Amino acid sequence: MYQQMIFVNLAVNDLGASKKFFTELGFTLNEQFSDDSTSSVVISDTIVLMIMNRERFGQFTKKPIADSSQMVETLLALSAESREQVDELVDKAIAAGGAPAGETQEQGDFMYGRAFFDPDGHHFEVVWMDPSVIES
Repeated sequence: MYQQMIFVNLAVNDLGASKKFFTELGFTLNEQFSDDSTSSVVISDTIVLMIMNRERFGQFTKKPIADSSQMVETLLALSAESREQVDELVDKAIAAGGAPAGETQEQGDFMYGRAFFDPDGHHFEVVWMDPSVIES
């Protein structure tokens, strides 16, 4: 059965540093879709993060490329299986050179989230939601 995928494309200032950052979070690189200007970061079977140096990214758009250290370009949210997995991923991101992005978010016993900025300032949210609430 066909499984729809999402490919998120981000401009980065230092491709090598970004590759190191995302592999330290536990994600893998797909070298088949990587070169000296682009790297394919596999987040899951259906989510791939394409990180590109600014020149390569600029080949896909006629608009100016946002400076993600100064303005919000996009807000990316990843789900987690548990509260502990939220904490683990965000703590890894901070230890790998990212920065905290806001306060911990809790809504009762059914939702928990934390956020981080990657080294280029892209904003990532990591959220756990009680499966029984999602399914109802």
